[in-house]
Parts: sequence; structure tokens; C-alpha cells
Amino acid sequence: MVEKEPMLKEGFDKLEAELKNLKSVERPAVVLAIEEARAHGDLSENAEYHAAKEKQGHIEGRIMELESKLSRAEVIDPATLSGERVMFGATITLLDEDDEEVKYQIVGADEGDVKAGRISFKSPIARALIGRKLGDEVEVKTPGGERYYEIDTVDYL
Repeated sequence: MVEKEPMLKEGFDKLEAELKNLKSVERPAVVLAIEEARAHGDLSENAEYHAAKEKQGHIEGRIMELESKLSRAEVIDPATLSGERVMFGATITLLDEDDEEVKYQIVGADEGDVKAGRISFKSPIARALIGRKLGDEVEVKTPGGERYYEIDTVDYL
């Protein structure tokens, strides 16, 4: 069974744009660079040729990865969800042990950006939160030790 890859529309669009750029800009450019390097003769000592071939391998690998993710994508619009339970797409306000507020949105694996308050659904804190409800106290095991939070709000924006 193919495992679906949950993501927000914004994340899906970003991956789609990267794929389009790789196929329409990067791939043709590297093919041209390989042709130019070949024209220089002896390939065994041709650094430009080897660098271009290596870059081509990275581009083709990334294209395959993106096509796979996009084909398995399950685009979720948080605005269509509601309730007090924490699910993918939820924006959660937590109170830590010192009653300091922390706010996170649970997003797809490629969309995480802790500084922007977006955490991957695969992260330890998101895994600890998913399925819990408003008012629950949650224990999260982090590399820095255990942290305790209370779920203050659950929003689907």
C-alpha cells in the first residue's frame, strides 16, 4: 500500500514549483554543460564534464523524489477542519512549565520551519500532540530532556 504524504496546499505548490524548475531550467542547463564539456575532448581528465555529470545525477534524483512525494501527496486544508483534538494542520498554543506561550502549526515533513512556528508532523513534539485535546497536559521527550506543556488552544486556520 502506498503511504500518503500529508501536506498543506502551500507546501504542495512549493514542491511543484521546484519540480517544474528542475525540469524546465536546471535539467536543460546541465545537459548543455555536459555537451560543452564533451566538446573539449578527453573525458578522463575533464573536470567540467565530471562536475556536470554529478550535478545531473543530483537533479535526476531530486526529480524522482519530488515526483514520488507529489504523487503520494494528500493536500489538507486546515480551514475545513475543526474541533478540540490536535490533528495535522492544527495551530496549537501551548503553555510550558513557566506558563510561557509557544505556538506551532503541524505541517508536512518538507514544510517544517521551527523559527516560523511550523513543525513537521514527524517531529517528537507533533507526535506527542496529535490526538490530544484542548486542556490536555503533554510530556515531550526532547534531546534536551523531558518538557511538559498544556494545550491552551487548538485552531484550524
